Amino acid sequence: MTEGHPDKIADQVSDAVLDAVLTQDAMGRVACETLVTTGLVMVAGEITTSAILDYSDIVRGVIRDVGYTRAEYGFDADTCAVISSIKRQSPDIAMGVDTGGAGDQGLMFGYACDETDELMPLPIMLAHKLVRRLSEIRKSGAVDFLRPDGKSQVTVEYVDDQPVRVDCVVISTQHSDSVSNRQLQDVIMKEVIQHVVPPALMDSRTKFHINPTGRFVVGGPMGDAGVTGRKIIVDSYGGYSRHGGGAFSGKDPTKVDRSACYMARYVAKNLVAAGLARRVEVQLAYAIGVAEPVSVMADSFGTGTIPDEQMTDVIRAVFSLTPRSIIEALDLRRPIYRPTAAFGHFGRSEPTFTWERSDKASALRKEAGIGSAAVSVRR
Repeated sequence: MTEGHPDKIADQVSDAVLDAVLTQDAMGRVACETLVTTGLVMVAGEITTSAILDYSDIVRGVIRDVGYTRAEYGFDADTCAVISSIKRQSPDIAMGVDTGGAGDQGLMFGYACDETDELMPLPIMLAHKLVRRLSEIRKSGAVDFLRPDGKSQVTVEYVDDQPVRVDCVVISTQHSDSVSNRQLQDVIMKEVIQHVVPPALMDSRTKFHINPTGRFVVGGPMGDAGVTGRKIIVDSYGGYSRHGGGAFSGKDPTKVDRSACYMARYVAKNLVAAGLARRVEVQLAYAIGVAEPVSVMADSFGTGTIPDEQMTDVIRAVFSLTPRSIIEALDLRRPIYRPTAAFGHFGRSEPTFTWERSDKASALRKEAGIGSAAVSVRR
Protein backbone atom coordinates (compact mmCIF):
# COMPACT_ATOMS: atom_id res chain seq x y z
CA MET A 1 0.00 0.00 0.00
CA THR A 2 1.15 3.55 -0.69
CA GLU A 3 0.92 6.08 2.13
CA GLY A 4 -2.19 7.50 0.42
CA HIS A 5 -4.29 4.35 0.81
CA PRO A 6 -7.13 5.13 3.27
CA ASP A 7 -6.14 2.39 5.73
CA LYS A 8 -2.54 3.56 5.62
CA ILE A 9 -3.58 7.17 6.24
CA ALA A 10 -5.39 5.92 9.34
CA ASP A 11 -2.29 3.98 10.46
CA GLN A 12 -0.08 7.03 9.96
CA VAL A 13 -2.39 9.32 11.92
CA SER A 14 -2.50 6.85 14.82
CA ASP A 15 1.29 6.54 14.85
CA ALA A 16 1.72 10.31 14.52
CA VAL A 17 -0.39 10.69 17.67
CA LEU A 18 1.81 8.10 19.39
CA ASP A 19 4.98 9.94 18.30
CA ALA A 20 3.57 13.25 19.53
CA VAL A 21 2.95 11.69 22.96
CA LEU A 22 6.40 10.09 23.16
CA THR A 23 8.07 13.36 22.14
CA GLN A 24 6.77 14.96 25.33
CA ASP A 25 6.22 11.95 27.57
CA ALA A 26 8.32 8.81 27.00
CA MET A 27 6.21 6.84 29.48
CA GLY A 28 2.87 7.76 27.90
CA ARG A 29 0.34 5.01 27.26
CA VAL A 30 -1.32 5.14 23.85
CA ALA A 31 -3.93 3.02 22.10
CA CYS A 32 -5.09 5.25 19.26
CA GLU A 33 -7.54 4.31 16.52
CA THR A 34 -8.34 6.42 13.45
CA LEU A 35 -11.18 6.40 10.92
CA VAL A 36 -10.96 8.34 7.66
CA THR A 37 -13.74 8.85 5.15
CA THR A 38 -14.95 11.53 2.76
CA GLY A 39 -14.18 14.89 4.37
CA LEU A 40 -13.74 13.46 7.87
CA VAL A 41 -11.08 12.07 10.21
CA MET A 42 -12.04 10.68 13.62
CA VAL A 43 -9.44 9.86 16.26
CA ALA A 44 -10.46 7.71 19.23
CA GLY A 45 -8.91 5.51 21.87
CA GLU A 46 -7.27 5.47 25.28
CA ILE A 47 -4.32 7.76 26.02
CA THR A 48 -2.77 8.40 29.42
CA THR A 49 -0.08 11.07 29.25
CA SER A 50 1.18 14.38 30.57
CA ALA A 51 1.64 15.56 26.96
CA ILE A 52 -0.54 18.34 25.61
CA LEU A 53 -1.66 17.55 22.09
CA ASP A 54 -3.48 19.36 19.30
CA TYR A 55 -5.09 16.43 17.51
CA SER A 56 -6.33 18.57 14.64
CA ASP A 57 -2.82 19.81 13.85
CA ILE A 58 -1.40 16.27 14.02
CA VAL A 59 -4.07 14.89 11.69
CA ARG A 60 -3.79 17.70 9.16
CA GLY A 61 0.00 17.44 9.16
CA VAL A 62 -0.13 13.76 8.22
CA ILE A 63 -2.68 14.30 5.46
CA ARG A 64 -0.64 17.20 4.08
CA ASP A 65 2.54 15.13 4.05
CA VAL A 66 0.76 12.27 2.29
CA GLY A 67 -0.25 14.63 -0.49
CA TYR A 68 -3.97 15.26 -0.12
CA THR A 69 -3.75 19.04 -0.35
CA ARG A 70 -6.37 19.91 -2.97
CA ALA A 71 -10.13 19.58 -2.93
CA GLU A 72 -9.99 18.16 -6.46
CA TYR A 73 -8.25 15.06 -5.00
CA GLY A 74 -11.42 14.37 -3.03
CA PHE A 75 -9.74 14.93 0.33
CA ASP A 76 -7.96 18.01 1.62
CA ALA A 77 -5.82 18.50 4.74
CA ASP A 78 -7.06 22.05 5.27
CA THR A 79 -10.79 21.52 4.83
CA CYS A 80 -11.55 18.04 6.22
CA ALA A 81 -13.31 17.82 9.57
CA VAL A 82 -11.37 16.38 12.52
CA ILE A 83 -13.15 14.81 15.51
CA SER A 84 -11.36 13.40 18.57
CA SER A 85 -12.79 11.13 21.24
CA ILE A 86 -9.97 10.22 23.62
CA LYS A 87 -10.15 8.84 27.15
CA ARG A 88 -7.59 7.52 29.66
CA GLN A 89 -6.35 3.93 29.74
CA SER A 90 -8.43 1.60 31.89
CA PRO A 91 -6.93 1.30 35.40
CA ASP A 92 -7.64 -2.46 35.23
CA ILE A 93 -5.14 -2.72 32.35
CA ALA A 94 -2.69 -0.23 33.84
CA MET A 95 -2.28 -2.16 37.09
CA GLY A 96 -0.79 -5.10 35.20
CA VAL A 97 1.40 -3.01 32.90
CA ASP A 98 2.78 -0.76 35.66
CA THR A 99 4.54 -3.74 37.25
CA GLY A 100 6.22 -4.69 33.97
CA GLY A 101 3.65 -7.18 32.73
CA ALA A 102 2.35 -7.52 29.20
CA GLY A 103 -0.36 -5.08 28.12
CA ASP A 104 -2.45 -7.85 26.57
CA GLN A 105 -2.59 -11.57 25.91
CA GLY A 106 -1.90 -13.04 22.50
CA LEU A 107 0.40 -14.76 20.03
CA MET A 108 3.14 -12.84 18.20
CA PHE A 109 5.20 -14.07 15.26
CA GLY A 110 8.49 -13.06 13.68
CA TYR A 111 9.98 -14.39 10.48
CA ALA A 112 13.20 -14.21 8.46
CA CYS A 113 14.64 -16.03 5.45
CA ASP A 114 17.66 -15.80 3.18
CA GLU A 115 15.79 -14.90 -0.03
CA THR A 116 16.76 -11.21 -0.01
CA ASP A 117 19.43 -8.92 1.41
CA GLU A 118 16.87 -7.78 3.96
CA LEU A 119 16.31 -11.41 5.05
CA MET A 120 12.67 -11.04 4.06
CA PRO A 121 10.40 -12.94 1.64
CA LEU A 122 10.93 -11.72 -1.92
CA PRO A 123 7.25 -11.09 -2.84
CA ILE A 124 6.52 -8.61 -0.03
CA MET A 125 9.86 -6.83 -0.49
CA LEU A 126 9.18 -6.30 -4.20
CA ALA A 127 5.63 -5.12 -3.45
CA HIS A 128 6.89 -2.58 -0.90
CA LYS A 129 9.60 -1.32 -3.26
CA LEU A 130 7.05 -0.87 -6.06
CA VAL A 131 4.75 1.35 -4.01
CA ARG A 132 7.68 3.26 -2.53
CA ARG A 133 8.84 3.96 -6.09
CA LEU A 134 5.29 5.10 -6.95
CA SER A 135 5.46 7.56 -4.08
CA GLU A 136 8.92 8.78 -5.07
CA ILE A 137 8.04 9.67 -8.65
CA ARG A 138 4.79 11.32 -7.53
CA LYS A 139 6.36 13.47 -4.82
CA SER A 140 9.34 14.44 -6.96
CA GLY A 141 7.03 15.73 -9.68
CA ALA A 142 8.61 13.40 -12.24
CA VAL A 143 5.11 12.11 -13.06
CA ASP A 144 2.49 14.80 -12.54
CA PHE A 145 -0.67 12.75 -13.05
CA LEU A 146 -0.23 10.37 -10.11
CA ARG A 147 -2.26 10.76 -6.92
CA PRO A 148 -1.53 9.43 -3.40
CA ASP A 149 -3.63 6.25 -3.30
CA GLY A 150 -2.17 3.02 -4.66
CA LYS A 151 -1.27 -0.59 -4.02
CA SER A 152 0.77 -3.44 -5.43
CA GLN A 153 0.88 -7.25 -5.43
CA VAL A 154 3.61 -9.59 -6.65
CA THR A 155 3.32 -13.31 -7.38
CA VAL A 156 6.62 -15.22 -7.32
CA GLU A 157 7.22 -18.75 -8.58
CA TYR A 158 9.32 -21.00 -6.33
CA VAL A 159 11.25 -24.17 -7.14
CA ASP A 160 12.60 -26.22 -4.23
CA ASP A 161 11.72 -23.37 -1.84
CA GLN A 162 13.78 -20.86 -3.83
CA PRO A 163 12.32 -17.94 -5.84
CA VAL A 164 13.09 -18.36 -9.55
CA ARG A 165 10.84 -15.89 -11.40
CA VAL A 166 8.16 -13.25 -11.01
CA ASP A 167 4.93 -14.63 -12.43
CA CYS A 168 2.65 -11.61 -12.01
CA VAL A 169 2.86 -7.93 -11.00
CA VAL A 170 -0.28 -5.98 -10.09
CA ILE A 171 -0.18 -2.20 -9.57
CA SER A 172 -3.16 0.07 -9.08
CA THR A 173 -2.57 3.79 -8.69
CA GLN A 174 -4.85 6.76 -8.37
CA HIS A 175 -4.41 9.28 -11.19
CA SER A 176 -5.75 12.50 -12.65
CA ASP A 177 -8.71 12.41 -15.02
CA SER A 178 -6.60 13.76 -17.89
CA VAL A 179 -4.28 10.79 -18.43
CA SER A 180 -5.16 7.85 -20.66
CA ASN A 181 -4.90 4.30 -19.41
CA ARG A 182 -2.31 3.50 -22.09
CA GLN A 183 -0.11 6.44 -21.10
CA LEU A 184 -0.34 5.48 -17.42
CA GLN A 185 0.52 1.85 -18.14
CA ASP A 186 3.56 2.84 -20.19
CA VAL A 187 4.88 5.15 -17.47
CA ILE A 188 4.29 2.65 -14.65
CA MET A 189 6.02 -0.11 -16.60
CA LYS A 190 9.07 2.02 -17.39
CA GLU A 191 9.40 4.17 -14.25
CA VAL A 192 8.21 1.73 -11.60
CA ILE A 193 8.21 -1.95 -12.55
CA GLN A 194 11.37 -1.99 -14.67
CA HIS A 195 13.06 0.24 -12.10
CA VAL A 196 12.32 -2.18 -9.22
CA VAL A 197 11.94 -5.77 -10.44
CA PRO A 198 15.28 -7.33 -11.52
CA PRO A 199 15.19 -8.21 -15.24
CA ALA A 200 16.51 -11.70 -14.47
CA LEU A 201 13.28 -12.43 -12.59
CA MET A 202 10.99 -11.47 -15.49
CA ASP A 203 10.41 -13.39 -18.70
CA SER A 204 7.98 -13.60 -21.59
CA ARG A 205 5.41 -15.33 -19.38
CA THR A 206 5.41 -12.66 -16.64
CA LYS A 207 2.01 -10.98 -16.47
CA PHE A 208 1.44 -7.29 -15.70
CA HIS A 209 -1.86 -5.82 -14.51
CA ILE A 210 -1.62 -2.03 -14.26
CA ASN A 211 -4.88 -0.37 -13.18
CA PRO A 212 -6.75 -3.42 -14.47
CA THR A 213 -10.20 -1.81 -14.12
CA GLY A 214 -9.07 0.88 -16.56
CA ARG A 215 -9.74 3.86 -14.28
CA PHE A 216 -8.75 4.94 -10.75
CA VAL A 217 -9.55 8.65 -10.41
CA VAL A 218 -11.65 8.55 -7.24
CA GLY A 219 -9.38 7.31 -4.47
CA GLY A 220 -8.18 7.91 -0.94
CA PRO A 221 -10.80 8.50 1.77
CA MET A 222 -13.28 9.70 -0.86
CA GLY A 223 -13.14 6.33 -2.59
CA ASP A 224 -13.09 4.12 0.49
CA ALA A 225 -13.15 4.46 4.26
CA GLY A 226 -9.92 3.71 6.10
CA VAL A 227 -9.40 2.30 9.60
CA THR A 228 -6.28 1.73 11.71
CA GLY A 229 -4.96 -1.84 11.77
CA ARG A 230 -6.75 -3.19 8.72
CA LYS A 231 -3.61 -4.08 6.73
CA ILE A 232 -1.69 -6.25 9.20
CA ILE A 233 -0.53 -8.76 6.57
CA VAL A 234 0.92 -5.96 4.45
CA ASP A 235 2.58 -4.62 7.60
CA SER A 236 4.37 -7.90 8.28
CA TYR A 237 5.30 -10.61 5.76
CA GLY A 238 2.68 -10.50 3.04
CA GLY A 239 1.09 -13.77 4.15
CA TYR A 240 4.36 -15.68 3.82
CA SER A 241 4.42 -16.17 7.60
CA ARG A 242 1.72 -16.24 10.23
CA HIS A 243 0.50 -13.11 11.98
CA GLY A 244 -0.76 -13.21 15.54
CA GLY A 245 -3.78 -11.05 14.80
CA GLY A 246 -2.90 -7.86 16.67
CA ALA A 247 -2.32 -4.68 14.68
CA PHE A 248 0.73 -2.48 15.24
CA SER A 249 -0.07 1.17 14.58
CA GLY A 250 -1.22 3.54 17.30
CA LYS A 251 0.06 1.37 20.15
CA ASP A 252 2.84 2.27 22.58
CA PRO A 253 5.52 -0.40 23.22
CA THR A 254 3.90 -1.78 26.38
CA LYS A 255 1.44 -3.40 23.95
CA VAL A 256 3.13 -6.70 23.15
CA ASP A 257 1.14 -7.19 19.97
CA ARG A 258 3.47 -4.50 18.62
CA SER A 259 6.70 -4.69 20.60
CA ALA A 260 6.83 -8.49 20.85
CA CYS A 261 6.27 -8.82 17.09
CA TYR A 262 9.24 -6.49 16.62
CA MET A 263 11.25 -8.64 19.02
CA ALA A 264 10.23 -11.85 17.29
CA ARG A 265 11.42 -10.41 13.97
CA TYR A 266 14.68 -9.33 15.65
CA VAL A 267 15.22 -12.84 16.99
CA ALA A 268 14.34 -14.51 13.68
CA LYS A 269 16.58 -12.22 11.64
CA ASN A 270 19.53 -12.86 13.93
CA LEU A 271 19.00 -16.62 13.73
CA VAL A 272 19.20 -16.49 9.94
CA ALA A 273 22.10 -14.03 10.00
CA ALA A 274 23.91 -16.42 12.37
CA GLY A 275 23.50 -19.27 9.90
CA LEU A 276 21.38 -21.31 12.30
CA ALA A 277 18.58 -21.58 9.72
CA ARG A 278 17.82 -20.54 6.16
CA ARG A 279 14.31 -19.56 7.21
CA VAL A 280 12.71 -19.49 10.62
CA GLU A 281 9.51 -18.43 12.32
CA VAL A 282 9.61 -17.40 15.98
CA GLN A 283 6.43 -17.53 18.06
CA LEU A 284 5.99 -15.72 21.37
CA ALA A 285 2.89 -15.79 23.57
CA TYR A 286 1.95 -13.59 26.53
CA ALA A 287 -0.69 -13.31 29.24
CA ILE A 288 -1.92 -9.87 30.28
CA GLY A 289 -0.10 -8.61 33.36
CA VAL A 290 2.53 -11.39 33.20
CA ALA A 291 6.08 -10.39 32.29
CA GLU A 292 7.63 -13.63 31.04
CA PRO A 293 6.24 -15.11 27.82
CA VAL A 294 4.08 -18.16 28.39
CA SER A 295 5.48 -19.74 25.23
CA VAL A 296 8.60 -19.42 23.08
CA MET A 297 8.95 -21.56 19.96
CA ALA A 298 11.11 -21.64 16.83
CA ASP A 299 10.25 -23.45 13.61
CA SER A 300 13.02 -23.65 11.01
CA PHE A 301 10.92 -25.68 8.52
CA GLY A 302 13.69 -28.26 8.28
CA THR A 303 16.37 -25.68 7.35
CA GLY A 304 18.02 -25.42 10.78
CA THR A 305 21.63 -26.37 11.46
CA ILE A 306 20.57 -27.30 14.99
CA PRO A 307 17.30 -28.90 16.17
CA ASP A 308 14.36 -26.55 16.67
CA GLU A 309 14.16 -27.50 20.37
CA GLN A 310 17.79 -26.44 20.85
CA MET A 311 17.13 -23.27 18.86
CA THR A 312 14.37 -22.36 21.31
CA ASP A 313 16.76 -22.88 24.23
CA VAL A 314 19.35 -20.69 22.49
CA ILE A 315 16.76 -17.94 22.03
CA ARG A 316 15.88 -17.97 25.73
CA ALA A 317 19.57 -17.86 26.68
CA VAL A 318 20.50 -14.92 24.43
CA PHE A 319 17.36 -12.75 24.51
CA SER A 320 15.35 -11.41 27.45
CA LEU A 321 11.75 -11.46 26.31
CA THR A 322 9.84 -9.57 29.02
CA PRO A 323 8.03 -6.43 27.79
CA ARG A 324 10.38 -4.20 29.78
CA SER A 325 13.47 -5.92 28.38
CA ILE A 326 12.13 -5.71 24.83
CA ILE A 327 11.50 -1.98 25.20
CA GLU A 328 15.02 -1.43 26.53
CA ALA A 329 16.79 -3.69 24.02
CA LEU A 330 15.11 -2.11 21.01
CA ASP A 331 14.93 1.43 22.47
CA LEU A 332 11.21 1.69 21.80
CA ARG A 333 10.25 4.67 23.98
CA ARG A 334 11.09 7.14 21.21
CA PRO A 335 8.97 8.91 18.57
CA ILE A 336 9.99 6.52 15.79
CA TYR A 337 6.68 5.00 14.74
CA ARG A 338 5.05 7.05 12.01
CA PRO A 339 7.55 5.87 9.32
CA THR A 340 6.58 2.28 10.13
CA ALA A 341 2.97 2.93 9.09
CA ALA A 342 3.71 2.90 5.35
CA PHE A 343 5.90 0.53 3.29
CA GLY A 344 6.08 -2.15 5.98
CA HIS A 345 7.42 -2.58 9.50
CA PHE A 346 10.10 -5.10 8.52
CA GLY A 347 12.93 -5.29 6.02
CA ARG A 348 13.77 -1.60 6.47
CA SER A 349 17.26 -0.07 6.59
CA GLU A 350 16.52 3.13 8.53
CA PRO A 351 18.52 3.28 11.81
CA THR A 352 15.38 3.77 13.92
CA PHE A 353 14.20 0.28 12.90
CA THR A 354 16.28 -1.28 15.68
CA TRP A 355 14.58 -4.67 15.32
CA GLU A 356 16.26 -4.97 11.90
CA ARG A 357 19.76 -5.21 13.36
CA SER A 358 21.66 -8.51 13.22
CA ASP A 359 23.98 -7.73 16.12
CA LYS A 360 23.18 -10.89 18.10
CA ALA A 361 24.36 -13.34 15.45
CA SER A 362 27.73 -14.00 17.10
CA ALA A 363 26.15 -14.55 20.51
CA LEU A 364 23.67 -17.00 18.99
CA ARG A 365 26.42 -18.97 17.25
CA LYS A 366 28.42 -19.13 20.47
CA GLU A 367 25.43 -20.29 22.52
CA ALA A 368 24.64 -22.91 19.87
CA GLY A 369 28.22 -24.17 19.93
CA ILE A 370 28.86 -23.24 16.31
CA GLY A 371 32.12 -21.61 15.18
CA SER A 372 32.45 -18.19 13.58
CA ALA A 373 32.37 -19.66 10.06
CA ALA A 374 28.59 -19.51 9.75
CA VAL A 375 26.53 -20.69 6.84
CA SER A 376 26.59 -18.00 4.14
CA VAL A 377 23.45 -15.86 4.05
CA ARG A 378 22.48 -12.58 2.45
CA ARG A 379 23.12 -9.53 4.63
